[in-house]
Amino acid sequence: MAEEAPALLQRLKGAIDALLVIDVFVVIVGALWFGLAVAFQSQAVETPLRLFQRLWGPLFTPAIGVLMAGALLSGAVGWWQRRGRR
Repeated sequence: MAEEAPALLQRLKGAIDALLVIDVFVVIVGALWFGLAVAFQSQAVETPLRLFQRLWGPLFTPAIGVLMAGALLSGAVGWWQRRGRR
């Protein structure tokens, strides 16, 4: 039973890390999209910024929240694993 806990934590950490990798790319794409949309807005092309604004609430805000929460959780799991090795 004692051997199962580290294996479970390792699998949990691996799953969190995989989620964070995907999520960080969503956030990066959103940031690039926002930058381009602002540049297009200055040229009177409003569609990219409007679409970004529509997706901000349902897509980008949760993606940023998951990224922050996952990073904190990943750090906590890593700390817990190091603590257990002592």
